[in-house]
Amino acid sequence: MFKRVLILCIGNICRSPLAEAMLTKAMPNVEVDSAGLGALVNYPAAPEMQKIAQDDYGLDLSGHRAKQMSKQLVQSAEIIFVMSEGQKQHVKEQYPHLGGRVLLLSHFSPADMKGRKIADPYKKSEEDFIECAQQIAIHVDAISKALKR
Repeated sequence: MFKRVLILCIGNICRSPLAEAMLTKAMPNVEVDSAGLGALVNYPAAPEMQKIAQDDYGLDLSGHRAKQMSKQLVQSAEIIFVMSEGQKQHVKEQYPHLGGRVLLLSHFSPADMKGRKIADPYKKSEEDFIECAQQIAIHVDAISKALKR
């Protein structure tokens, strides 16, 4: 069983904070953290994502503050989830020793969703935020089931 999970996206204000909150709720005995590859450091979660998290999933993102991916965060994580192949490559280029610890958030998802990237809803429509949140919920559910085995 994994004890420390890191979830990465670009700014750490939309996708990764929601995934962190969802996985923390699904797996309370696992330490889950999130960060950004180009984080908007100290920014709160996007208001649109905060609203969806609260209204649709009962999650409070109001205390979230974006932070930059760091060597310490990456090295302390036993498994790292990213939103796209490009992000996966970026992390592996910076930290080649991580090997198989860097996976897409969709890695454990059902066949029709497995390997899919999660589009960044930043500065897009409410529908984009909702679709993003729904995808994250599916992937986090699959992760929690796989990691609990």
